[in-house]
Amino acid sequence: MHNHDLPLAPRGAGADQVLAGYLQEQAGDFLRSLRLHGESGADTQGAAEAARALRRAARRIRGTLHTFRSLLDQAWADQLRTELAWLSGVLAEEHACTARLTRLLEALARLSGTQPVPTARAADGDARAVAPADGAPAVPAERPPVTERPVRGALTVGGARAGALLERQLTLGRTRAHSAALQALGSSRFHAVADAVALLASEVPLAPAGAPGAALATHAEVAERRLLDAVTALPLTRAAHPYNAEALVHGLATASAGEAQDAPWHQVRHLLRLHRYAQEVLYAKDGTGPGRRLTAAGRTLDRHHDAAEAAAAAASAARTPRIAPATAYALGVLHADQRHEVEAARFAFQRTWRESPPGPDGPRDEHALATP
Repeated sequence: MHNHDLPLAPRGAGADQVLAGYLQEQAGDFLRSLRLHGESGADTQGAAEAARALRRAARRIRGTLHTFRSLLDQAWADQLRTELAWLSGVLAEEHACTARLTRLLEALARLSGTQPVPTARAADGDARAVAPADGAPAVPAERPPVTERPVRGALTVGGARAGALLERQLTLGRTRAHSAALQALGSSRFHAVADAVALLASEVPLAPAGAPGAALATHAEVAERRLLDAVTALPLTRAAHPYNAEALVHGLATASAGEAQDAPWHQVRHLLRLHRYAQEVLYAKDGTGPGRRLTAAGRTLDRHHDAAEAAAAAASAARTPRIAPATAYALGVLHADQRHEVEAARFAFQRTWRESPPGPDGPRDEHALATP
């Protein structure tokens, strides 16, 4: 999974400069995004874009501090990583509520037959536009021809009520998240984080000379091994069978059971991000990011995460007391649809992961292709 055709960052003292340069670059992106967010004013779209860039830079700083912790002042790294995790979580919630509501309402409209359905979607269930991976350039999605789907009476009636219920619940969540974000951005805690990142942009607190583990590649390999171990533990063989219904069956169980089933996949998503960020550090001087396979795998796991969260939101709405049977039915159909999206994402991930392209983007060893 390393890009072997590219020179690695130099070891020893040179590695310190490479790591410091990468962290300072991300700190600069963080500060620029913060300035744009402050200047956006009433421009909600500009504020949202700035917040996304802010979270993107914060994730990269946090992940780099985690992977290369022994090369840095560890007390400083741990404290900044904790504060950046808090900030990212607060800023992400509003965007997550908005995206989840949009996703669920579009799915309801599609399932009830009130909007045109892409032909490819009706055929293979996966013709949605794919959002770019974290830090990757946007990939325009081609729109396939559309066909009209006949109206389904029961789901149409229940779907309208289900959509209204979801809109009330998720809009309330989004409003609360927006208020929490505004409160956080005006707090002394946030200003302390911004000051720490501003200091990082000028000086990186490195570990004392002679500290163990001075090679960047050594730490990057540890991150890679953790990822490979986590992927090996996934049920990729079962995921390779289309329509195996595992994600749906477990999704119909209790909420805790569904979360337990999704948790290993979410952990792989997290470890894949850490691995990608480590690769960015290793090849920072070449301006080369992660390869195509890692980027595609990251996008697929993002789809998996979004579908799982949307299914959980539909299930939560279905547990609302005293809702009409038609509303509950529509929410159940919507929940099943999103769990099928989870299953489709797992199928796509195992196909992407098991690809072994020749050259630098292939796996380094057979462990990367192991299946339980």
